[in-house]
Amino acid sequence: MPSALIAEDEPLLAAALAAELARLWPELRIVVQVADGLSAARQALALQPDICFLDIRMPGASGLEAAQALAEDWPAAAPGKPPFPLLVFVTAYDRYALQAFEVQAVDYLVKPVDSPRLAACVARLKSRLADRAGAATEPALQQTMDQLRALLGAAGQAASAPRPRLEVIPAGVGHTVHLVPMSEVLYFEAADKYLRVVTADREHLIRLSLRELVPQLDAQQFWQVHRGLVVRASAISTALRDESGKVLLTLRGRPERLTASRLYAHLFKSL
Repeated sequence: MPSALIAEDEPLLAAALAAELARLWPELRIVVQVADGLSAARQALALQPDICFLDIRMPGASGLEAAQALAEDWPAAAPGKPPFPLLVFVTAYDRYALQAFEVQAVDYLVKPVDSPRLAACVARLKSRLADRAGAATEPALQQTMDQLRALLGAAGQAASAPRPRLEVIPAGVGHTVHLVPMSEVLYFEAADKYLRVVTADREHLIRLSLRELVPQLDAQQFWQVHRGLVVRASAISTALRDESGKVLLTLRGRPERLTASRLYAHLFKSL
């Protein structure tokens, strides 16, 4: 029996979608309904449903960010392990989002969801579940990764206006503000409500999110390799791909190893 997760922060819309799915697809089991992106990712990883219906705009994390977390943390494809879930994004009318979904051939529904559109979506989902039952999981997972990378890139371009490149990062310690030159930064790492700014010989904590920081970075110099990690490309000494598809990085001047997720492993495709 196929299973599904519904992530929607508007209770009436969530209930309406669940009811319509029950009418159109009685065999589909809704295992959980959540109201934010963080809960969606956490519950999907725990329950491993066949399908995730993800609202694009939710508190805490968007549907795309929830999908990104799933793509990075889902267990590696292997015999006997559940394949990565089919994703259906639910959105209010947004020209940029709809164009991106169409280009990437991603299933999506527009609010308020109407029965004919949902019926067509259900038919596609049934067909895809049947097709992948006897297919190799790795090509399907790779296609999903490619789609998510493109969608995340399109969302970033649509959401962020051009901003000047940062030359220094102000980091306060007590009453002192250190101006850290960008040329010295090896990587940025999300840490709760802070961001770690790491150089060869020290680190600072600043109140800034990666979402705010990334548009101000030179993408040629700083590579996002995980949803919570951006690394200076020239600081990477070695990159080793593991069996799960993730890439382990060592940096010049630092002892720790960092992990690039499968979603960003294409940056090291020559390995």
